[in-house]
Amino acid sequence: MTMQFSDGDLSRIIEMAWEDRTPFEAIQQLYGLDEAAVIKLMRRELKAASFRLWRARVSGRATKHLKLRHPDIGRAYCPTQYKR
Repeated sequence: MTMQFSDGDLSRIIEMAWEDRTPFEAIQQLYGLDEAAVIKLMRRELKAASFRLWRARVSGRATKHLKLRHPDIGRAYCPTQYKR
């Protein structure tokens, strides 16, 4: 099953995947993509070198997984991030 995203949504998913403090669970809640699907999307959308840099950056990063986060961190992103 492949999901179709608008260019804006695709851009936002990639941005969220790059962000240190946005967990994969937040991407799944907003866009329905689990970690494996995000990895596939990033592999498809990024250049090979960029994908390798991203994987090295997020592999083992505690902030990218809610279960590994410190219990005092209760939000996925800054509340002032979206000023609409």
